Amino acid sequence: MQIHQSEFIKSHISFDSLTETDRPEFAFVGRSNVGKSSLINMIVGGKKNIALVSSKPGRTQMINEFLINKKWNLVDLPGYGYAKTSKSQQNKFQEFVSEYLLNRENLTCVFALIDSKISPQQIDLEFTKWLMDAEIPFILIFTKADKSKPNASLRNIEKFYEEMAQFCEGPPRYFLTSSSNRQGRKDVLDFIDLAIQ
Repeated sequence: MQIHQSEFIKSHISFDSLTETDRPEFAFVGRSNVGKSSLINMIVGGKKNIALVSSKPGRTQMINEFLINKKWNLVDLPGYGYAKTSKSQQNKFQEFVSEYLLNRENLTCVFALIDSKISPQQIDLEFTKWLMDAEIPFILIFTKADKSKPNASLRNIEKFYEEMAQFCEGPPRYFLTSSSNRQGRKDVLDFIDLAIQ
């Protein structure tokens, strides 16, 4: 898949305000500081970034919709697990994002982002278990592959899958990515291309 056009649609603070469409939708979500905005910009690959990249985690506070190639929607969901986020904000995230993930009829797949340079985090495991229990289709994207040695990333991925085996019989597919060297970009776009055909 070649990305010819990316267009910002709207930011939303409630599920009810989401654009009504039957276009296939792919949502990106992960723990704050997982590199979600950088990954989205790398995947879209245009001259201008579409997602806000910040040195401060937790900047995405709304659901942001983008139209790609006039064929499918890319959705940037708020990050979870930022320590400095207030309890009320964390609850708002859970309610807002949960409502989207459970009720968005045209949601085709969720890309759940995991930091490949660190050992499995309980909050990520809990989120993937929630996706499985809710029967929401998802794929794991392990980010920041360039930030550690290849074997270290693969060991962390292996550990994550070992933890998942406690609640998951058939492990989900995964892609290993790097926003710096564009590793994994073709894998993700090829997957989306097949999914929208």
